[in-house]
Amino acid sequence: MIEAVGLTKRYGAKTAVYNLSFQVRPGAVTGFLGPNGSGKSTTMRMILGLDAPSDGHVTVNGLPYRRLPNAPRQVGALLDAKAIHGGRSAYNHLLCLAQLSGIPRRRVDEVLGVVGLHEVARKRSKGFSLGMGQRLGIAAALLGDPQVLLFDEPVNGLDPEGIRWIRTLMKRLAAEGRTVFVSSHLMSEMALTADHLIVIGRGQLLADMSVKDFIAHNSADFARVRTPDGEPEQREKLTAALGEAGAAVLPEQDGTLRVTGLPLPRISDLAHGAGVRLWELSPHTASLEEAYMRMTQGAVDYRSTEDQRAGLLGPAGQGQPNPYAAPPGAVPGAAGGAAGWPPPHGAAPAHPYAPPAPGGPGQPNPYAVPPQNPQASPQAPSQAQPQGWQPPPAAPQVPQQAAAPAAPAAPPAPAPADLTKRDNEDAR
Repeated sequence: MIEAVGLTKRYGAKTAVYNLSFQVRPGAVTGFLGPNGSGKSTTMRMILGLDAPSDGHVTVNGLPYRRLPNAPRQVGALLDAKAIHGGRSAYNHLLCLAQLSGIPRRRVDEVLGVVGLHEVARKRSKGFSLGMGQRLGIAAALLGDPQVLLFDEPVNGLDPEGIRWIRTLMKRLAAEGRTVFVSSHLMSEMALTADHLIVIGRGQLLADMSVKDFIAHNSADFARVRTPDGEPEQREKLTAALGEAGAAVLPEQDGTLRVTGLPLPRISDLAHGAGVRLWELSPHTASLEEAYMRMTQGAVDYRSTEDQRAGLLGPAGQGQPNPYAAPPGAVPGAAGGAAGWPPPHGAAPAHPYAPPAPGGPGQPNPYAVPPQNPQASPQAPSQAQPQGWQPPPAAPQVPQQAAAPAAPAAPPAPAPADLTKRDNEDAR
């Protein structure tokens, strides 16, 4: 059992927890609820001896945590799933914890099987996903087979199968007579898992009761009544009859009536007496989320506001232009539009850097085969030339002027052999 008496914690001028008293009894799953900044994590740290209370005290099985003999064998906790050396494997991490607490080695394999990490037991934890890290943290909490268990956001990062598994696990642990204390922001999970609730706001206790009583104290049940559509006179007749009987009737936007102050059988009798046919008569019970929001609406410190988008909307209420949209007017037939944009349905858009089609408008293709010399002998068109290519017209012939008389030709140069013969004659 966990018992807090007058628990208070101050950090300088800020009071995180003030005069908090409660009991967490064995045999039930106790949910610990509260808005962000309400002091839930600080309270759990004080239970585990990680923070010293400024005033008051908290005990586990009658003793402060630091005075418990071999505390890991009596209390298991998951506060931060990332509090693990990333270079260690899942197996070695649990083995170190087991050896520090005198827990047999075989227990490491048992808890790895419980949380479903057998296949990755030898892998380093730094490569684990958020959900796998949560499973490893839960395995560390179960390692000593403790009678008291504390979980802070245990379903964070788990997939639907994992959420269902941890829900079943906590219920089973409580059914074995253990003390299970769970902090969570998921109201739907708390409604399915918790038997008892402790709700705090701004460090102070707001509620300490069962889930059923909490919903009943913080919500108003009502009956939903629907009369035939298209017959407003019947709805008006029923509204008058219910009002005379002392009920409060509130019309809904969908045409139904919200009725409070009368049980369903009495509403049915009044409708029958007034000759009104009913298409729907159903009870409505508030959910845990609705009851929680109603209780804690005055203890929320961080509230969101509407996004006004100041300066982001144009004068006509339009947002910033799409930088990837086609330019304005680029629609066939539009004024100033580029013809052929957007391309027809099923046709690929033209490549922006492709050369223009043969024979089409635009600059000449710089990579086309140059035209052949018109004075050369005609040849067959090249395969690289586009179909329909015609050589340009030949340039007009310029009449040649009369050639000047040719100068006398120079004597031919002597051959190398003649030069040698001439040199020999000169030498003689």
